[in-house]
Amino acid sequence: MRKSEVIAAESVACLNKALGHLKDIWEEIGIPEEQRLERTNVVKNHVKSLLDMMIAEEESLRKRLMTSIETCQNEMSKLCSELQLLPFQEERSNTMLQQEKDLRTRLEVMLKEKNQRMQALKALTEKDQDLCDLLCFQPFSISADSVPSLEQLEKFHQHISSLTTEKERRHKEFVTLKKQIILCMDDLDQLPETSFEKDIVCEDEESFCLSKENIDSLKVLLHQLESRKAENERVCGSYREKIHELWERLQIPQEERDAIFEHMTLSKKRNMEALEAEVKRLEELKLKNIENVTEAIRNEIAVFWDKCFYSTDQREAFVPYYNNDFSEELLSLHDAEIVCLKQYYEDHKDLFEGVHKWEDSWRLFLELEEKAKDPTRFTNRGGNLLKEEKQRADLVKGLPKLEKKLKAEIEQWEHEQDREFQVNGQKFMQFVTDQWETYRLEKEREKQERQLKKNKQTEEDMVYGTVIRTPTKRRFLGSTTPCKARKLNATSSTGTSNSTIRSVFGGTVCHSPISRPPISASKGNVKTPGHGKPPHQGLLERNKENICHQTGSVAGMTKELAKPVNPCNLRETSPSRLNQNTYLKS
Repeated sequence: MRKSEVIAAESVACLNKALGHLKDIWEEIGIPEEQRLERTNVVKNHVKSLLDMMIAEEESLRKRLMTSIETCQNEMSKLCSELQLLPFQEERSNTMLQQEKDLRTRLEVMLKEKNQRMQALKALTEKDQDLCDLLCFQPFSISADSVPSLEQLEKFHQHISSLTTEKERRHKEFVTLKKQIILCMDDLDQLPETSFEKDIVCEDEESFCLSKENIDSLKVLLHQLESRKAENERVCGSYREKIHELWERLQIPQEERDAIFEHMTLSKKRNMEALEAEVKRLEELKLKNIENVTEAIRNEIAVFWDKCFYSTDQREAFVPYYNNDFSEELLSLHDAEIVCLKQYYEDHKDLFEGVHKWEDSWRLFLELEEKAKDPTRFTNRGGNLLKEEKQRADLVKGLPKLEKKLKAEIEQWEHEQDREFQVNGQKFMQFVTDQWETYRLEKEREKQERQLKKNKQTEEDMVYGTVIRTPTKRRFLGSTTPCKARKLNATSSTGTSNSTIRSVFGGTVCHSPISRPPISASKGNVKTPGHGKPPHQGLLERNKENICHQTGSVAGMTKELAKPVNPCNLRETSPSRLNQNTYLKS
């Protein structure tokens, strides 16, 4: 049994008990039956009225619940449609009160979500409108009255993000362009004239319309200002170049140059006007000093002739250079010539510099070759010999590469210019070939001179004997080495009484047919053959046969040495080394 039923039974028992109690009181009081009946009806009517009132209240509650359920169901159906959600599924097992509570809770959640979506839509719409007004874009296509879906809000968010990114990019570009425009206007000493220029310079950056047309207009304006600025800089640069030329030609003192020093770097309007005035002043001064200016220009022309490798014929082709009748016309011809030369040099500067580099390298190569002939270089300290040899090896490798590179550049230049590239009136590659050929002939001549000198020395050694040339030895500090004198053989064996000629290149010795003194006699003053007086006549008579035999042998050897020898297969033997071999063989 439910508790409510138990309470109801207790209520009935209380009512019966109360009625019994009333009955006892009435009997004790002695109330008649008619009055008892009336009083009992009053109690009944009062209880019935109270119960009816309670029943009516509960009926009203039931009706309200049913009405609320129906209302919530209708509103939820509408919200599901607006929010694009699935219909709400009710649980049939729930009581009316629980059903109404669930519907009301769900309805509150859906209403809250609807309000959130509408607020987000409103905020996004306002932001989109601001960005579109600033960027001159069309607003995002979405209804402001209907509830947006989650997908629509996500797309709207992405759209706002892209607009924000574009705004930041354009604003950054606008700030950069604005700074450049202000700097250009400042350099040009120009104030904003049009309304657009005033909007750029004077108004707040945040209020400027960042439309694509305005950004393009900013770029056009900046380009115009930069073009004018570049033109001013070009004009000022030409003025400065002209001023420097006239300063040097007219020998203007430093005090006058310092007077316009502040205008030699900037290119504003006032600077250009000052430079223009200085050029006019110098031009007037130039006309008063035509002869000196012409001579200065001629010196400059000569420098560029050398830089451009002009030949004598090319130089003589400019006849006004040799005219001493100074006039304005002659000066203008020289001005035109120096301008042409400078332009010609600038157009082919890389090629001319390459030729100059080759000439410098070739000159250094010849200097190193000349130093290589100096025997004293072996005694130099400080590693100079190693540096020179390394430098020479680099030049031997670098010169052919440089010539190959110049040859390709010259061929391209000749193809483009349709004429020959000449250095001092001669084709450059022919000039290089001639230099190498001259170098080869000089080396061949030196080689032949050394060969002739060696042959002559050999003949003298055959006749007068070999002279000992001991190479100088470097002594250490604190030690002394006694000189060792070569002992000459006093006599020869029977088998070698006559001169025995062996190969000179094998390190052998040719004994002199002259009779030598005994060993004991060598302890006195003995003069080395070849350095003292010629042999005594008596000795020559006694060795006449040997001398004749020796003369024939020397003649044969001289003939043999006169044949051309391949320098790659024959190592030159210095006299000192030959004498060392002779000493060892003896």
